[in-house]
Parts: sequence; structure tokens; C-alpha cells
Amino acid sequence: MTVTLSFVHPSLMQPVALSFRFLLFSLATMSAAGASAQALPAGVRLGMTADDLRVAAPDVARVARPARLAGGLAGTWRGAPSPIAGLAFEPTYFFAGNVLQRVEWMRAADDLADRGAGAFAELLQWGRAQFGAETASRDPGSAYASWSTDDTDIYLQHVDGAGHATVRLVYKTRQRKDASML
Repeated sequence: MTVTLSFVHPSLMQPVALSFRFLLFSLATMSAAGASAQALPAGVRLGMTADDLRVAAPDVARVARPARLAGGLAGTWRGAPSPIAGLAFEPTYFFAGNVLQRVEWMRAADDLADRGAGAFAELLQWGRAQFGAETASRDPGSAYASWSTDDTDIYLQHVDGAGHATVRLVYKTRQRKDASML
């Protein structure tokens, strides 16, 4: 049995037909391409406990003075620096209520000639290949790109201010709100 989906592509203004087999192949290819240095470390998943994190990533160390964020998040565990886009990024694991809610890789880029622009561009291309087109913004001194999956928000940020430059890649648990919660 062959299933064909037809729709009008906005830029072509004509019907486009996709077979169900093509869609399955595309999804499988995107999943296989997902494994990379920028993905969550092997065995690590949002929603796991701190004990599970220590088993999955035995190199993590407790942070003496955790960074605190809204929603009760605390960056209580840090992993060994890992190479991403040619630079060493250090992952920090943020928990709320003993549940992993956020993983953040950050790299100060003050010492780089391009102040992190090359790493941002490489990670942006990776994000597009992994998740598709991004929602982006660019202001003087900063650039931001984000993607969403069913249960995860991913964002990439490059800040190049007068005194400090950083590149940051974040995976966090997606929190959905309906209009009555706003």
C-alpha cells in the first residue's frame, strides 16, 4: 500500500507530492544524523535523576557554588570539557527537584580572534541539519537561534559584548503553557 501526501508548497505555489516511504526514510535519516558531539552525552536524558546522571556520565563533579536560575533550577553538576565546533565547551547540568531539566555547554570566547563567531556559525549549521530551520534573532553584539522538539527546547547563543564574548548551547525541558496559565 502506498500513501501519498499532497500539499501546496508556499514558494512553488504548486502541488507537491510526498510518498509515505520517503517521509519514513527522511525521519530515519534525520534520527541517524542526530548523533554528534553537540547532542546530549550518551545515556544522558532530560528528566533523569542526579544518581542516574552520575551513572551515565561518571566524569561529572559536584559544583561548589551552583548557578541558580528561575524555576528552582540549580547547576549542581559539571562535566569535563568536550570538543564542540573545534572548541572545548564545559557542560553544566541543571536540576530542579532532583530532576535534570537543563544541560548547558558554555565557552568563553574572549581569547579567540573571531570571539566565537566561527563556533556559532558551525553550531548553527549543525542545528539546522539536526532540527530544521531555526527561530532566530540578531541584535548588536548578540545572535540567537532556537529549535523545539516535542519535549525539548534547544537554543544557541553568541554574545560579543565590549568586555566579554561567549558561545552557549542549551538543551532544556520544554514547558508548555496554555492561555489560561499566562
